[in-house]
Amino acid sequence: MKAITFDKFGASDVLTLGDMPEPVLRPDDLIVRTHAAGVNRADLTHRRGGYGWPDFGDSTIMGLEIAGEVIAVGANVKDFKFGDRVMGIVGGGAYAEVSRIDHRMAMPIPAGLDYIQAAAITEVFVTAHEALLHLGRLEKGETVLIHAGAGGVGGAAVQLARAAGATVITTAQASAHDLVRRMGAHHAIDYEHEDFAQVVAKLTDNRGVDVILDFIGAPYFERNVNALNFGGRLVQIGIMGGIENAKIPLDRLLYRHLHIIGTVMKSRSQEVKHAMSRRFKERWLSQFGKDGLTPVIDSVFPLAQAGAAQQRMEDGLNVGKIVLTM
Repeated sequence: MKAITFDKFGASDVLTLGDMPEPVLRPDDLIVRTHAAGVNRADLTHRRGGYGWPDFGDSTIMGLEIAGEVIAVGANVKDFKFGDRVMGIVGGGAYAEVSRIDHRMAMPIPAGLDYIQAAAITEVFVTAHEALLHLGRLEKGETVLIHAGAGGVGGAAVQLARAAGATVITTAQASAHDLVRRMGAHHAIDYEHEDFAQVVAKLTDNRGVDVILDFIGAPYFERNVNALNFGGRLVQIGIMGGIENAKIPLDRLLYRHLHIIGTVMKSRSQEVKHAMSRRFKERWLSQFGKDGLTPVIDSVFPLAQAGAAQQRMEDGLNVGKIVLTM
């Protein structure tokens, strides 16, 4: 099969299209003819050497998110059959014509969605659901602040928060405000020219929000804590802005009974990942399709141009998901 390979860490041009052996079927697996694969920031970290030379459990090949057609079924699998259209998060191997997925991580592709749309769902929506609804315990009638609302996980979080009945505030570049409003945001903050903490205070009559989902880290940390309502929950899901000089107002934390929660999906055990996928599937899968939840696609590249796709993400040009097609 054709797959993306590289023999040294570095910039996006280290990625090449080469020949690799197809994955071997195990009892709990599906083998999938991959039609599309999602591009994620973890792929950039992999390419730069942030994980060393890893074997993520399913493959040493890059890529964590697939959509395709089942071509082989393991002995322990009961819920899927040859020819089924499936999508899901894999332990490596997405950047290839054939991939392997634990059937407990696989989901049927909702009717009406194509493979490109399906490849843009699981990583971002499962992560958003886990952060907002499971860990953040967002409830109907609460107010949430979602940073980077035009990004992959951020955009998914905006949709899920609106569908859950929350009031949604998000930060995004001004050029993306129409998009985040279409996805469900009630209020959009231009983080380049506005102080989000001041805008949140104004919008909430100084009460603050109930939940914050943050990808940025240290530059936002103190303001995030100050922007929380009594009993508020800050869910830290990334550190794109770094970790240096993060300040925490302990008096605010103490007297407002705040909760600070950190989560990284990639480092969780397989059992936890199975549960995360199951929780998302049970609550939201039926709501995808026309007039329902929908992934936001930024751009589509052929597999051979995986380097260009990653460079677009690295340059911060994407609004929504970048997808590779096979």
